Amino acid sequence: KAYWKKCGVRDDHLIPLEGNFWEIGQGPCGPNTEVFYDRGESYDPEKLGVKLLADDLDNERYIEIWGIVFSQFNAVPGKKRDEYQELPYKNIDTGAGLERFACILQKTETNFETDLFFPIIEKTMKLTGQPYTGENKRAYRVIADHLRAVTFALSDGANFANEGRGYVLRRLLRRAMRYGKTLGIEGTFLSELVPSVVKIMKSFYPELEVKAPLVIKKIKAEEERFLKTLHAGEKILLKLLENTKDVLPGEEVFKLYDTYGFPVELTKEIALEQGIKIDEKDFLLRLELQKDRARKAR
Repeated sequence: KAYWKKCGVRDDHLIPLEGNFWEIGQGPCGPNTEVFYDRGESYDPEKLGVKLLADDLDNERYIEIWGIVFSQFNAVPGKKRDEYQELPYKNIDTGAGLERFACILQKTETNFETDLFFPIIEKTMKLTGQPYTGENKRAYRVIADHLRAVTFALSDGANFANEGRGYVLRRLLRRAMRYGKTLGIEGTFLSELVPSVVKIMKSFYPELEVKAPLVIKKIKAEEERFLKTLHAGEKILLKLLENTKDVLPGEEVFKLYDTYGFPVELTKEIALEQGIKIDEKDFLLRLELQKDRARKAR
């Protein structure tokens, strides 16, 4: 706090919190300080003001644009913080979000309306004919975010696969496609959006333009493969439903989701058409176990 004051920050702009500490699993951790930007009362309908920050309440008014972690200790699961050993080499881990800065400077609601994302969303809207409002916003944002990630990864030499980083890419693309389906897109479309990503980022990453034809080809092939997978999954689901009376077991729902990439929402919808429910609780339990395994592996 003393250092911030020395830098000229007013006392009423400082909120000291005893437990302000950053850690994520085993490894370097330490006390931290963050910089927030106040977007004003239009993002604070209840006029709670700085209480939102002091009480750590979820809000849209104050956006964290910079985090500074004083990496001082080694976090060990199962130990209390006062038992952590000090690191032999300490450092200051500082991270600021370019997209959050853009959001503030361009006065947009979120990062997705900035010029780093919105051209991709606009191009997607032309393909769907659906407005960027209400429930549609999430779908458009997922598509823009996931497509950009996939475009960069493929340009850097990664490939779609059934394991490792390639599996992460495959899941990202399939998730984007599933959201495209909620906007009424039945066929391939992500490959058509790659030029929008390239146009936004090529001045800083000229290799994107060079690799674009190859990236488009890979994404198109992967989209077509997923459409075939969806078709195969639907056939398996219909056969399962023939032998199901009331509830489709969570194990089968999860297998369709995990092995065939078949969206659980689609499984639920098709099952309900035949008067059958799905064991969603068991499905979510299996999904959480899988996520837990992935976290431990990571």
